[in-house]
Amino acid sequence: MAVRVPILQQNRRLIASIQEDLSDQEILDLQSRLLDMVVTKGVTGVIIDVSAVDVLDSFSSRTLSEIAGGVYLRGAKLVLVGIQPEVAMALVLLGLTLKDVETALDLDRGMALLDRSGA
Repeated sequence: MAVRVPILQQNRRLIASIQEDLSDQEILDLQSRLLDMVVTKGVTGVIIDVSAVDVLDSFSSRTLSEIAGGVYLRGAKLVLVGIQPEVAMALVLLGLTLKDVETALDLDRGMALLDRSGA
């Protein structure tokens, strides 16, 4: 299977940019890759950029929340950036608030959030 989500490393941080809607298997692949890289690369912070995503379904939302929990349990911090207003409203209407996931408006603010937390 081709890698659909590039993961870039910047010092001790990872940046994953989701550029299109992903299948359930692709988001699970992203989860596995990120959690493995947190340990093998000594990562302290992870940013997942969803600014190009028009729709987050319940499975993707739940999996993003699980990724955040897994990253935390492996000693790093995750920030989800770039949630579009329409996506945010749809998530709220569906009762999917991602309450345990830190968010920021864009990549710069996500990086600043990681800076402030020491990640």
